[in-house]
Amino acid sequence: MDLMIRGKRALVTGSSRGIGRAIALSLADFKVDVAINYLRQRTLAEDTAAEIEARGARALVVKGNVAKPEHVHRMFEQISAAWGGLDFLVSNAASGVIRPAVELSLHHFHWTMDINAGALLPLVQEFIKLPPDTGKVVVAVSSLGAVRAIPNYMAVGASKAALESMVRHLAAELGPDGVRVNAVSAGTVDTDALRFFPNRDQILQTARERTPAGRVLDPQDVANVVVFLCTDFASMIHGQTLVVDGGYSILA
Repeated sequence: MDLMIRGKRALVTGSSRGIGRAIALSLADFKVDVAINYLRQRTLAEDTAAEIEARGARALVVKGNVAKPEHVHRMFEQISAAWGGLDFLVSNAASGVIRPAVELSLHHFHWTMDINAGALLPLVQEFIKLPPDTGKVVVAVSSLGAVRAIPNYMAVGASKAALESMVRHLAAELGPDGVRVNAVSAGTVDTDALRFFPNRDQILQTARERTPAGRVLDPQDVANVVVFLCTDFASMIHGQTLVVDGGYSILA
């Protein structure tokens, strides 16, 4: 299948593992060069880069905390020096404190908001400075917690709701300049991130039982939709949050 994105260049934040890694490798399958962003797991990032190159695309490993604008600026300087420009930005890096609201501090809340939502602003600001002038795509990775109340998920859910609102505003502002901005909202995905939930097993079991598609999502399910949004086949999708959950959220 030719998605007509061969030779494009992408940055995928938080892409050394999990959903981010699946997105990076899926883009590489269509010969998109991918910059791998990581914060702590350099070995995993280098492993992902090696796999990208094995699939016939170029890889670039860039370290940085996306919640710190100076780190974001440095990352884009590295990308510009290596590739001269960037076509796709996938904001996937996420973190947050998983605990009841009554146990959250403002520090917990601000940390979660800064990395899950606030980081999108400097990322986009740096992204639009690079060539090309038009045809750029931004995809942010969200979750159903943006619109549903999930136990222990208040800080993360609020940050994802803010992220989706930012996507709409950015799409309205940047669309006339040839930049498409959308989000992908994932249902329950069985990744390492779930280990931070005290009720992980219950979450997975509930998802299996009530998902019309009959199974829990895996990272590839999310990656497939992100790749689609990067193509011209999605050229008239602007400011939307596409839900990928096997039908989970359509049930009462």
